[in-house]
Amino acid sequence: MVFKGRTVLAFIVLAMFASSILTLTIVSPSFATVEAPQGEVTRKDLDKVTKAYEIIRQRYLEQVDHDKIIDGAIQGMLASLEDPFSTYMTTKEAKDFEEHISSSFQGIGAEVSLDNGRVTIVSPIKGSPAEKSGLRARDVILSVDGESLDGLTLNEAVAKIRGPKGTEAKLSVLRSGTSEPVEIVIVRDDIPIETVYAEMLEDSIGKIEITQFSFQTSKRFEEELSKLEAQGMKGLIIDVRNDPGGLLDQVIHIVQPFIEKGKPIVQIEDRNGKRQPTLSKNPNPAKAYPVAVLINQGSASASEILAGALKESAGSQLIGEKTYGKGTVQVTFEKEMGDGSNIKLTTSKWLTPDGNWINKTGIEPDMKVEQPEIFTVRPFSKQVTLTYDMANEDVKVLQTMLPALGYSVSRNDGYFDQQTVDAVKAFQTDNSLTVNGEVDEQMMGLLESKVIEAIRDPNNDNQLKAAVQYLREKLANGN
Repeated sequence: MVFKGRTVLAFIVLAMFASSILTLTIVSPSFATVEAPQGEVTRKDLDKVTKAYEIIRQRYLEQVDHDKIIDGAIQGMLASLEDPFSTYMTTKEAKDFEEHISSSFQGIGAEVSLDNGRVTIVSPIKGSPAEKSGLRARDVILSVDGESLDGLTLNEAVAKIRGPKGTEAKLSVLRSGTSEPVEIVIVRDDIPIETVYAEMLEDSIGKIEITQFSFQTSKRFEEELSKLEAQGMKGLIIDVRNDPGGLLDQVIHIVQPFIEKGKPIVQIEDRNGKRQPTLSKNPNPAKAYPVAVLINQGSASASEILAGALKESAGSQLIGEKTYGKGTVQVTFEKEMGDGSNIKLTTSKWLTPDGNWINKTGIEPDMKVEQPEIFTVRPFSKQVTLTYDMANEDVKVLQTMLPALGYSVSRNDGYFDQQTVDAVKAFQTDNSLTVNGEVDEQMMGLLESKVIEAIRDPNNDNQLKAAVQYLREKLANGN
């Protein structure tokens, strides 16, 4: 989101939907002006850059593209900062960026960042092709359609991942804990823009899932919260797992009803250590019912602000896994560039109400709950048909999937023994496949689909069940 020709007294999180990790950006008189650093650029410095450009222009083997050289120079300056969140967007990239954050878009539907030079999944968007294909937070995308992403800027890598609806993206993906990448074929599609999903669970416990903080998210949250309260809700679960963030003003609107007036929601700290808190302006008493917040390693940026605010200023319980750990603030400079391009530059930190900086460490849950192994199993490589007496990583994947789907196996070390054959035959029988005890590409695809269904089944969601149990106990004790 880019505001032109005016100063906006607001905190804004810029969400590069399906293009990069969310960038917490402040557009504010207090922080948008950055002090000039020591060592101003001299005429000698400018002459040196000009001479380098002229040498390249006049002597390089091939004709050079002027704009490409200039853009490369700016990208080089930002790359020297070794900060993945300080980036440069060309005029075209900036235009695409604004279009993608102001409307629906087409692609695979995953937020990514550049982590140690590697394109890394922050989280797949709910209902997107990326989620349906089994991509998970922290997966590393090595190549797209056979083209390595090594050495590319984040914007260049994203341009290769994006594409029109209906086209295929063949990704080489490396999952944490595995040594060999697997190929995942994803059919690009329209990315869903609904961000709030609500339901009433047993015992009058409401659940609201937020998939990202978009322009209408706080309004939708308020609507769904009112409906649940009208139905007699006694306790609330807010689920921000795999939510990569979004607009900070939406977070503030969402958490304010739960936080007493005057208490902090978030703090911004500049390079000199000066802090500026955002305080709750809630005109009413804070919500009286207990609240649990579900988090995991895909909860980033604005999601972490929500979790930190509700934990430290409202006493809510955080349940699940440690969050992603994105605690820096970026300011976008477009007007200063003058040609439609822009620079996003890290200028500040954001801190929780108690002053904790969670960058690269994340927020620990009050109650740590791990999901079943099926939630993190990688897809099959689909290189060969799996048969009896075979031993490899795909057999190990098979022996993780089958028990989760109700088929017993005696081992999970990647050796295809007779009991694994029997379990495969049982699966084939139940799903009208050729019963031969072998796992071909068709069966692998079906197994992966069944696994995604199992992951979406609330009966397999240990974290959700823990949150429900926590609220039941709170309500039973009269809290």
